[in-house]
Amino acid sequence: MTDAAPVLFDRRLLATRLARARTLGPAPFLLDRVAEEMAERLHAVLREFNAIADIWTPGHALPPERFADVVQVGIDPSGNEALNLAPGSLDLAVSALALQFANDLPGVLAQIRRALKPDGLFLAALTGGDTLTELRQSFASAEAEIEGGVSPRVAPAADLRDLGALLQRAGFALPVTDVDRVVVRYDHAFALMQDLRRMGATNVLIERRRAPLRRATLGRMAQIYAERFSDPDGRIRATFEIVWLSGWSPHDSQQQPLKPGSAKASLEDAVKGLGTK
Repeated sequence: MTDAAPVLFDRRLLATRLARARTLGPAPFLLDRVAEEMAERLHAVLREFNAIADIWTPGHALPPERFADVVQVGIDPSGNEALNLAPGSLDLAVSALALQFANDLPGVLAQIRRALKPDGLFLAALTGGDTLTELRQSFASAEAEIEGGVSPRVAPAADLRDLGALLQRAGFALPVTDVDRVVVRYDHAFALMQDLRRMGATNVLIERRRAPLRRATLGRMAQIYAERFSDPDGRIRATFEIVWLSGWSPHDSQQQPLKPGSAKASLEDAVKGLGTK
């Protein structure tokens, strides 16, 4: 019996902040970029996808005008991560900017793998550990200077190698991971923070600081941000790291790795051959 995954995220708060973002007027530029990139990646796959599920995306992982009849699987505010997808029912499962909020990512990946038909595809994008690194560094410096300590603002993020291993552990064949870094410029840190509120992307860690942020700390954070991460024109930079994951449900038609010892030529012979040229 394995231990339960730690609960890192306040999912009720996440739902509340996503709802608030819709009332503020959402800032969907990052999700729009990911959705377009996802559509392009799928366009390169020479096959039809009929039964499609979108897992937890705060919007649409695929442009609705290009992909019809997509089942939207919403995130459960209670923290329940059961996806309730029938085994072997999907040709394609996608997710955009959502799986970083999974308390049990290995478990969610395993559920998606079981829901795919043989030779079904999983494609997802989630935020990586370098996302908003400038803002996090500026807040940490300001809090240490003004308040003598640093509060939790970001959950640990798995690196590419770890995520590839998680895909294999979940039973996916031909797993692939890669990273896209997007740099967005703002007039000042407060404009960035307003966009984050309109994206529903503010801190929802269970262990987050509950006391209101001090005005002096907030002001010092903005100063540090401008000092360390601004361009010559005075505008600041904000990095968003997008990690892409893909994998297939195993099928006999897929390319298989060579069995150990099955190569017809040895590495030693190849090296010797290079020396004779």
